[in-house]
Amino acid sequence: MNMNDLNERSIIVTGGASGIGAEAARRAAARGARVTVADLSVEAGQAVVAAIRADGGEAQFVRTDISVEDDVRRLVEEAVAAYGGLDGAFNNAGLPPFSSARNGMHPLAGLPAEAVTRSLQVNVLGCFLCLKYEIPAMLASGGGAIVNTSSANGLVAIPFSADYIAAKHAVIGLTKAAATDYATQGIRVNAILPGIIRTPMMLTATGGDAEAVDSFRKAMPIDRLGEPGEIAEVALYLLTDSASLMTGASVSVDGGQTAV
Repeated sequence: MNMNDLNERSIIVTGGASGIGAEAARRAAARGARVTVADLSVEAGQAVVAAIRADGGEAQFVRTDISVEDDVRRLVEEAVAAYGGLDGAFNNAGLPPFSSARNGMHPLAGLPAEAVTRSLQVNVLGCFLCLKYEIPAMLASGGGAIVNTSSANGLVAIPFSADYIAAKHAVIGLTKAAATDYATQGIRVNAILPGIIRTPMMLTATGGDAEAVDSFRKAMPIDRLGEPGEIAEVALYLLTDSASLMTGASVSVDGGQTAV
Protein backbone atom coordinates (compact mmCIF):
# COMPACT_ATOMS: atom_id res chain seq x y z
CA MET A 1 0.00 0.00 0.00
CA ASN A 2 1.24 3.47 -0.86
CA MET A 3 1.32 5.32 2.46
CA ASN A 4 0.73 8.60 0.61
CA ASP A 5 -2.46 7.17 -0.85
CA LEU A 6 -5.75 9.01 -0.24
CA ASN A 7 -7.67 6.70 -2.55
CA GLU A 8 -11.30 6.18 -1.50
CA ARG A 9 -10.83 8.08 1.75
CA SER A 10 -13.66 10.36 2.81
CA ILE A 11 -12.22 13.80 3.52
CA ILE A 12 -13.84 17.08 4.55
CA VAL A 13 -12.25 20.37 3.49
CA THR A 14 -13.69 23.49 5.11
CA GLY A 15 -13.05 26.82 3.46
CA GLY A 16 -12.94 24.74 0.32
CA ALA A 17 -14.39 27.26 -2.11
CA SER A 18 -11.21 29.25 -2.72
CA GLY A 19 -7.52 29.62 -1.99
CA ILE A 20 -5.79 26.93 0.04
CA GLY A 21 -8.98 24.96 0.66
CA ALA A 22 -9.97 24.78 -3.00
CA GLU A 23 -6.47 23.67 -3.96
CA ALA A 24 -6.47 21.00 -1.25
CA ALA A 25 -9.89 19.73 -2.34
CA ARG A 26 -8.84 19.46 -5.98
CA ARG A 27 -5.55 17.73 -5.18
CA ALA A 28 -7.15 15.31 -2.71
CA ALA A 29 -9.78 14.32 -5.26
CA ALA A 30 -7.11 13.85 -7.93
CA ARG A 31 -5.53 11.30 -5.61
CA GLY A 32 -8.75 9.37 -5.26
CA ALA A 33 -10.24 10.94 -2.13
CA ARG A 34 -13.98 11.44 -1.83
CA VAL A 35 -14.15 15.07 -0.89
CA THR A 36 -16.83 17.03 0.93
CA VAL A 37 -16.24 20.71 0.22
CA ALA A 38 -17.63 23.03 2.88
CA ASP A 39 -17.91 26.80 2.62
CA LEU A 40 -20.29 29.73 3.02
CA SER A 41 -19.90 30.64 -0.65
CA VAL A 42 -22.34 28.39 -2.50
CA GLU A 43 -21.49 29.44 -6.05
CA ALA A 44 -17.72 29.17 -5.59
CA GLY A 45 -17.99 25.91 -3.65
CA GLN A 46 -20.18 24.32 -6.29
CA ALA A 47 -17.70 25.46 -8.95
CA VAL A 48 -14.89 23.63 -7.16
CA VAL A 49 -17.02 20.48 -6.99
CA ALA A 50 -17.96 20.79 -10.67
CA ALA A 51 -14.28 21.07 -11.62
CA ILE A 52 -13.42 18.01 -9.54
CA ARG A 53 -16.20 15.98 -11.14
CA ALA A 54 -15.19 17.15 -14.62
CA ASP A 55 -11.76 15.68 -13.95
CA GLY A 56 -13.29 12.35 -12.89
CA GLY A 57 -13.13 12.88 -9.13
CA GLU A 58 -15.76 12.44 -6.42
CA ALA A 59 -16.95 15.47 -4.47
CA GLN A 60 -20.00 17.11 -2.96
CA PHE A 61 -20.64 20.60 -1.64
CA VAL A 62 -22.26 21.37 1.71
CA ARG A 63 -22.91 24.99 2.61
CA THR A 64 -21.49 25.43 6.09
CA ASP A 65 -20.97 28.21 8.60
CA ILE A 66 -18.44 26.56 10.90
CA SER A 67 -19.41 28.85 13.77
CA VAL A 68 -22.93 27.33 13.79
CA GLU A 69 -23.13 23.97 15.55
CA ASP A 70 -26.06 22.63 13.54
CA ASP A 71 -24.23 23.43 10.30
CA VAL A 72 -21.15 21.50 11.39
CA ARG A 73 -23.19 18.55 12.62
CA ARG A 74 -24.97 18.40 9.27
CA LEU A 75 -21.70 18.72 7.35
CA VAL A 76 -20.24 15.66 9.05
CA GLU A 77 -23.49 13.72 8.69
CA GLU A 78 -23.59 14.43 4.96
CA ALA A 79 -19.96 13.39 4.48
CA VAL A 80 -20.64 10.11 6.27
CA ALA A 81 -23.90 9.52 4.41
CA ALA A 82 -22.37 10.16 0.99
CA TYR A 83 -19.10 8.28 1.41
CA GLY A 84 -19.73 5.69 4.11
CA GLY A 85 -17.67 7.28 6.88
CA LEU A 86 -15.07 9.93 7.58
CA ASP A 87 -11.32 9.35 7.33
CA GLY A 88 -9.82 12.82 7.28
CA ALA A 89 -10.52 16.52 7.60
CA PHE A 90 -8.73 19.71 6.69
CA ASN A 91 -10.26 22.35 8.96
CA ASN A 92 -9.14 25.30 6.91
CA ALA A 93 -12.00 27.84 7.08
CA GLY A 94 -11.30 31.04 8.96
CA LEU A 95 -11.39 34.81 9.07
CA PRO A 96 -8.47 37.20 8.43
CA PRO A 97 -7.55 40.00 10.85
CA PHE A 98 -10.10 42.79 11.17
CA SER A 99 -7.42 45.36 10.31
CA SER A 100 -7.11 45.64 6.55
CA ALA A 101 -6.98 48.08 3.67
CA ARG A 102 -10.76 48.26 3.89
CA ASN A 103 -11.20 48.54 7.68
CA GLY A 104 -8.09 50.53 8.57
CA MET A 105 -5.37 49.54 11.01
CA HIS A 106 -6.36 48.99 14.65
CA PRO A 107 -4.09 48.36 17.64
CA LEU A 108 -5.57 46.15 20.34
CA ALA A 109 -7.38 48.90 22.26
CA GLY A 110 -8.88 50.20 19.03
CA LEU A 111 -10.41 46.91 17.92
CA PRO A 112 -14.21 46.74 18.01
CA ALA A 113 -15.28 44.09 20.52
CA GLU A 114 -17.64 42.61 17.97
CA ALA A 115 -14.74 42.05 15.56
CA VAL A 116 -12.83 40.11 18.21
CA THR A 117 -15.94 38.12 19.09
CA ARG A 118 -16.49 37.19 15.46
CA SER A 119 -12.86 36.14 15.04
CA LEU A 120 -13.11 33.87 18.05
CA GLN A 121 -16.46 32.48 16.89
CA VAL A 122 -15.14 31.49 13.48
CA ASN A 123 -11.45 30.78 14.02
CA VAL A 124 -11.66 29.13 17.45
CA LEU A 125 -15.23 27.97 18.11
CA GLY A 126 -15.47 26.89 14.46
CA CYS A 127 -12.35 24.75 14.79
CA PHE A 128 -13.66 23.29 18.06
CA LEU A 129 -17.03 22.40 16.52
CA CYS A 130 -15.37 20.71 13.56
CA LEU A 131 -13.24 18.61 15.92
CA LYS A 132 -16.25 17.88 18.13
CA TYR A 133 -18.20 16.25 15.30
CA GLU A 134 -15.39 14.91 13.11
CA ILE A 135 -13.70 12.91 15.86
CA PRO A 136 -16.69 10.67 16.74
CA ALA A 137 -17.31 10.04 13.03
CA MET A 138 -13.68 9.02 12.57
CA LEU A 139 -13.78 6.79 15.65
CA ALA A 140 -16.77 5.03 14.11
CA SER A 141 -14.70 4.50 10.93
CA GLY A 142 -11.72 3.10 12.81
CA GLY A 143 -9.62 6.25 13.09
CA GLY A 144 -8.51 9.18 10.99
CA ALA A 145 -6.40 12.30 10.64
CA ILE A 146 -7.24 15.98 11.06
CA VAL A 147 -5.32 19.09 10.04
CA ASN A 148 -6.28 22.47 11.49
CA THR A 149 -5.17 25.67 9.79
CA SER A 150 -3.51 28.02 12.26
CA SER A 151 -1.00 30.57 10.97
CA ALA A 152 2.59 31.64 11.32
CA ASN A 153 0.97 34.25 13.54
CA GLY A 154 -0.08 31.44 15.84
CA LEU A 155 3.54 31.47 17.02
CA VAL A 156 4.43 35.15 16.87
CA ALA A 157 2.74 38.54 16.90
CA ILE A 158 2.57 41.34 14.37
CA PRO A 159 1.06 44.80 14.86
CA PHE A 160 -2.65 45.50 14.42
CA SER A 161 -3.80 41.86 14.45
CA ALA A 162 -4.63 41.05 18.08
CA ASP A 163 -7.95 39.41 17.16
CA TYR A 164 -6.33 37.10 14.62
CA ILE A 165 -3.20 36.38 16.67
CA ALA A 166 -5.22 35.36 19.73
CA ALA A 167 -7.43 33.10 17.64
CA LYS A 168 -4.62 31.40 15.76
CA HIS A 169 -2.66 30.78 18.98
CA ALA A 170 -5.84 29.15 20.31
CA VAL A 171 -6.09 26.85 17.28
CA ILE A 172 -2.68 25.44 18.16
CA GLY A 173 -3.90 24.84 21.71
CA LEU A 174 -7.03 23.06 20.48
CA THR A 175 -4.88 20.93 18.20
CA LYS A 176 -2.64 19.83 21.05
CA ALA A 177 -5.60 19.14 23.32
CA ALA A 178 -7.40 17.00 20.74
CA ALA A 179 -4.21 15.16 19.82
CA THR A 180 -3.58 14.34 23.48
CA ASP A 181 -7.15 13.23 24.18
CA TYR A 182 -7.32 10.81 21.24
CA ALA A 183 -3.71 9.74 20.69
CA THR A 184 -4.41 6.13 21.70
CA GLN A 185 -7.64 5.87 19.70
CA GLY A 186 -6.33 6.13 16.16
CA ILE A 187 -6.98 9.85 15.73
CA ARG A 188 -4.12 12.15 14.72
CA VAL A 189 -4.53 15.92 14.93
CA ASN A 190 -1.95 18.39 13.64
CA ALA A 191 -1.86 22.10 12.83
CA ILE A 192 -0.45 23.69 9.70
CA LEU A 193 0.92 27.22 10.03
CA PRO A 194 0.98 29.02 6.68
CA GLY A 195 3.00 32.14 6.12
CA ILE A 196 1.84 34.84 3.74
CA ILE A 197 0.08 33.06 0.91
CA ARG A 198 -1.24 34.52 -2.33
CA THR A 199 -4.94 33.92 -1.69
CA PRO A 200 -8.12 35.99 -2.09
CA MET A 201 -7.99 36.57 1.69
CA MET A 202 -4.51 38.08 1.44
CA LEU A 203 -5.52 40.26 -1.51
CA THR A 204 -8.55 41.49 0.43
CA ALA A 205 -6.35 42.40 3.39
CA THR A 206 -4.04 44.46 1.19
CA GLY A 207 -6.72 45.87 -1.06
CA GLY A 208 -4.52 44.73 -3.94
CA ASP A 209 -2.09 47.56 -3.17
CA ALA A 210 1.24 46.69 -4.79
CA GLU A 211 3.27 48.34 -2.03
CA ALA A 212 1.41 46.40 0.68
CA VAL A 213 1.86 43.13 -1.19
CA ASP A 214 5.56 43.91 -1.57
CA SER A 215 5.87 44.52 2.18
CA PHE A 216 4.36 41.09 2.78
CA ARG A 217 6.87 39.56 0.39
CA LYS A 218 9.73 41.17 2.27
CA ALA A 219 8.51 39.56 5.50
CA MET A 220 9.27 36.15 3.95
CA PRO A 221 12.99 35.29 4.06
CA ILE A 222 12.44 33.17 0.97
CA ASP A 223 11.69 36.50 -0.79
CA ARG A 224 8.38 35.53 -2.32
CA LEU A 225 4.81 34.88 -1.31
CA GLY A 226 3.65 31.33 -0.83
CA GLU A 227 1.18 29.70 -3.19
CA PRO A 228 -1.98 27.84 -2.10
CA GLY A 229 -0.76 24.56 -3.56
CA GLU A 230 2.33 24.64 -1.36
CA ILE A 231 0.16 24.65 1.76
CA ALA A 232 -2.28 22.11 0.33
CA GLU A 233 0.52 19.62 -0.33
CA VAL A 234 1.70 19.68 3.28
CA ALA A 235 -1.85 19.43 4.61
CA LEU A 236 -2.55 16.40 2.43
CA TYR A 237 0.70 14.76 3.52
CA LEU A 238 -0.41 15.12 7.15
CA LEU A 239 -3.65 13.31 6.24
CA THR A 240 -1.77 10.29 4.87
CA ASP A 241 -0.28 7.31 6.67
CA SER A 242 3.18 8.61 5.84
CA ALA A 243 2.67 11.04 8.74
CA SER A 244 1.63 8.22 11.09
CA LEU A 245 3.89 9.35 13.98
CA MET A 246 2.83 12.97 13.75
CA THR A 247 0.17 14.20 16.14
CA GLY A 248 -0.05 17.39 18.16
CA ALA A 249 2.51 19.01 15.86
CA SER A 250 2.51 22.60 14.62
CA VAL A 251 4.01 22.54 11.12
CA SER A 252 5.27 25.89 9.84
CA VAL A 253 5.05 26.37 6.07
CA ASP A 254 6.07 29.99 5.95
CA GLY A 255 9.18 30.52 3.85
CA GLY A 256 11.21 31.12 7.01
CA GLN A 257 8.90 33.82 8.38
CA THR A 258 9.02 32.49 11.96
CA ALA A 259 12.71 31.60 11.77
CA VAL A 260 13.86 35.22 12.08
